[in-house]
Amino acid sequence: SIKKNGYAIQCRITTENPTNNFLPETGRITAYRAAAGFGIRLDGACTGPGHRVSLDYDSLLVKVIAFASSFEKAVAKMDRSLAEFRIRGVKTNLSFLANLVRHPVFLKGVCKTSFIESHPELLNITHRRDRATKLLSYIGGVTINGSEDVKHPSHEVSFFEPPIPRVDFRLPLPSGSKNLFDSLGPEGLSKWILEQKAILITDTTFRDAHQSLIATRLRTYDLMKIAHITARLLPAMFSHEMWGGATFDVCYRFLKEDPWDRLANMREAIPNILFQMLLRGSNAVGYTNYPDNVVREFIKLSAESGVDIFRIFDSLNWVENMKLAMEADLKTGKICEPAICYTGDILDKSRSKYDLNYYIKMAKELEKMGAHILAIKDMAGLCKPLAAYELIRALKQEVGIPIHFHTHDTSANGLSTLLKATEAGVDIVDAAIGQMSGLTSQPNLNSFVITLNGSERATNLDSESLRKLSAFWEITRDYYYPFESGLRSGTADVYRHEIPGGQYSNLKRQATELGLGHRWEELKDMYERVNTELGDIIKVTPSSKMVADFAMFLIKNNLTFNDVYKSKPKEYNYPQSVHDFFSGMLGQPYGGFPKKLQKLVLGDEKPITDRPGKHLKAVDFKAIKKEMTDKFKMTPSPKDVISYILYPSVISDYIQHSQEYGDVSVIPTKPFFYGLNVGEESSIEIEGGKSLIVELQAIGKLEDGGNRKIHFDLNGHPREVLVHDVHANIEHVTHQKADLDNPCHIAAPMPGKIVRINVERNDEVKAGESLLITEAMKMENNVLSKIDGIVEEILHDEGTQVDIGDLLIIIK
Repeated sequence: SIKKNGYAIQCRITTENPTNNFLPETGRITAYRAAAGFGIRLDGACTGPGHRVSLDYDSLLVKVIAFASSFEKAVAKMDRSLAEFRIRGVKTNLSFLANLVRHPVFLKGVCKTSFIESHPELLNITHRRDRATKLLSYIGGVTINGSEDVKHPSHEVSFFEPPIPRVDFRLPLPSGSKNLFDSLGPEGLSKWILEQKAILITDTTFRDAHQSLIATRLRTYDLMKIAHITARLLPAMFSHEMWGGATFDVCYRFLKEDPWDRLANMREAIPNILFQMLLRGSNAVGYTNYPDNVVREFIKLSAESGVDIFRIFDSLNWVENMKLAMEADLKTGKICEPAICYTGDILDKSRSKYDLNYYIKMAKELEKMGAHILAIKDMAGLCKPLAAYELIRALKQEVGIPIHFHTHDTSANGLSTLLKATEAGVDIVDAAIGQMSGLTSQPNLNSFVITLNGSERATNLDSESLRKLSAFWEITRDYYYPFESGLRSGTADVYRHEIPGGQYSNLKRQATELGLGHRWEELKDMYERVNTELGDIIKVTPSSKMVADFAMFLIKNNLTFNDVYKSKPKEYNYPQSVHDFFSGMLGQPYGGFPKKLQKLVLGDEKPITDRPGKHLKAVDFKAIKKEMTDKFKMTPSPKDVISYILYPSVISDYIQHSQEYGDVSVIPTKPFFYGLNVGEESSIEIEGGKSLIVELQAIGKLEDGGNRKIHFDLNGHPREVLVHDVHANIEHVTHQKADLDNPCHIAAPMPGKIVRINVERNDEVKAGESLLITEAMKMENNVLSKIDGIVEEILHDEGTQVDIGDLLIIIK
């Protein structure tokens, strides 16, 4: 008789696709790792990565046999074995087999021949994330083609690991301002601030400092290296400004990471100190006004996610445009810190538009609206030391809430300005840690602390801790050298052009991307001229972006204001931001619009004169969620939905990038921006306790079609990815140019990408009607029809990159 000796189960792993009626798939296996262990036997002929599966042979890759003393143990071994397999490059039936061996009917041993047909849940395939392959594809792409964000990397720059200060994590985390706020509430905290003799500090290193110095490119990866250390070394810090402003846009657009994840991760690492964000009033974190329900929802989600202080400003100092955001902030129970944007010079009697009374009047109005703290936002560093003294002294006499002063060090007067503000009685000031300070950033926090030591207003911050943190940032900043502004010292030129510190490095990079890098001095001159022609407006995002867009448009098209004033209304396709400004969609500037210029931009279009939000229809969040679900095949969170509403094109690109390459925020900064060298190794922690040790072993020769095989070692196993070499057989695509004298030819006003086409062929259009929108480096251009007519031909699709003068549409 046959003697039973245990149980065995065999599974056949094939390249058959369960979701496509088990039809066989073909292709090249890019990764192959088999199961192993006691009681596991493999029968197969797959040779590993590079093995090509064709239709000429059976789809079987390998037979897996699991043996154990009991059926239950054999099933457990098989389940583990199936989970251990890693097969990439072709679809397999692995997930189907895993569903089968876990199914209750199978485990009871009562399966029938109709088992699969009668249990469709077996075909609910869980697609493996394949994180390693996606990340290797990204690194391989950057290694071969370079980063889209780093155009001309230097091979002479060396990178070193920054020194991490040592702290004793066995000790309890010191309590800080967040604990105080949780106990006292916003009103109680406001009173507590007024009682302090020591001046309080907001550290801008985590946001405005790097926005101002390195074009907002600081990655969450580097922030998280030092966040938990900072929480222990600087418990006396009042707050960390670490979110909002340009951070939101740049995270998605350039860094390909989720800013909401940054906020959550930083909050977990620094639970003891207040977090502060910069909110652009009714512009939220965008460049235009949004419907009221969008602004309210964004503030609500931000508060729930970890923001404690909302510094709320309007880009034109128009209080009417700040009310909604302030009310929404107050409703959350968080700290409301409205900001007055400083411009001009209160000491210069020849510039009387923004005098001391202007600022006092606005301060009183904001206090009546429920402000807990009042901020003075000197975004360009125009507030000179003596002006700061006069301004702060007057405000302390006129309002009863704490005063928080923010400036930039572009002129190199920043430290002096902070000291005079301190002398005048300011309660809180903004500064940045040593190596992230100065130039277009905030004044040097390390120097400020040491300067005040021994005085009655000395901070409670430890200068030795600041020194250690500065050493970390000195080395870390080297990784971001391509994004530096090039400014080598402070410059008094800022008092002339008045470019905000947070805009300076970003604007210089934008100019370079648009081919205007060699005309940087001209651009600064034009920035000043545009501001003058606009009537000397408040310049901070988005109004500062509008001024820059206007200046770049004029320089790129070799236009002067003489040309503008001689033109007919709507003769030029002005940037969308310029149109929005004159139409009232940014609000109402103090002193009104320059009427002649407004007429030339708008033509017969009637501008609005009240709050833009009143004219915007409420967004249907459920409809947007469905749109995203259908478009991206995902289940969006409320944060995904609000982000998509704010930046639909940017978020679309981000989601597509994430689906192709995975979460690239986990890649260390060196390979993220610069790729790897042959023989170079990098450790990538994809989740807690799980890391990929990646070494670039070889770069294959150029194959037909312009592809290269990139060979890696991944955790001791060979892995290869296929990367298209964009430098191979480059075809310089040139588009048909428009006849600029032909009104039927619609030309691209500037280089950029077509992001939206608003018409179709044979549509009837009117002169001045929007035909399409192009975008380059955050600047949108609304391309208008010059004449009434019919759309005869649309020459390009959405997503096409076009150059200035390219023919876009023909009207007949």
